[in-house]
Amino acid sequence: MGRVFGFLGTIVTMAIGMYIYSLQIKTLTPDAGNGNSQEVTTIVGVKNDLMGIANAERGYQASQGKYASLDELTSGNYLSIKGERPPYIYDVETTSSGFRATATRTTKGAPAQLWITETMQVQATD
Repeated sequence: MGRVFGFLGTIVTMAIGMYIYSLQIKTLTPDAGNGNSQEVTTIVGVKNDLMGIANAERGYQASQGKYASLDELTSGNYLSIKGERPPYIYDVETTSSGFRATATRTTKGAPAQLWITETMQVQATD
């Protein structure tokens, strides 16, 4: 009986997480009506990469007791994402209590930066 409740709890948690993620996608996705579908695809890819980095940080922290640099995540096989998705480059800053994974645009355009922290919410600046 306990396994059933554990399984149901996992399913409910995943559903809530996917709902929150879908809300973030809607609020941070550029207007597809402007005809630049490549830009929309890039932004969605960057957000997915940031979520992947954040999940890798959680896994690393759970097994190693600390947060890791982007190089440590990839060399430890916690992450297979490259350090960039042109025109964005990725960077991870860590402290003893958290992390911030940032995607910074190297060309003109918006958003200039997207980031995620241990709160697992993608945010953006213009």
